[in-house]
Amino acid sequence: MADAVVHFEIIGSDPAGLRSYYGELFGWEYSTDDAVTEAVSEPGNYGFVDGTTTGDGNGLNGGVGGGKNHSPKALFYVGVPNVEEALRKAEALGGTRLMGPEGVPGKLIVGQFTDPEGNLVGVAGPA
Repeated sequence: MADAVVHFEIIGSDPAGLRSYYGELFGWEYSTDDAVTEAVSEPGNYGFVDGTTTGDGNGLNGGVGGGKNHSPKALFYVGVPNVEEALRKAEALGGTRLMGPEGVPGKLIVGQFTDPEGNLVGVAGPA
């Protein structure tokens, strides 16, 4: 597969409640910190899930966060070499850019778009 799914997110208006819910449901443990951008989650309210600590240790990294001004959603991020290029291509193919690129260049840049059917998808990369 050219570009693999590298991260998932579950976002809502009560991030602590969501972390508690999924922690009880799946046994997830969190490292609470900041998301790469406030467009994803309120500062200090993003719980990272380390995929090496879930299931057989080969799980996917993810996050559970949000805040009072964040709408509920679940999405996945596909790893790409260049977020801006991926967002432009998504738009050229009939998608709609919703966010990005945002983040820290050289560390992590993210973007989000909807596909032609309205499904929310994220892209993430170093640029």
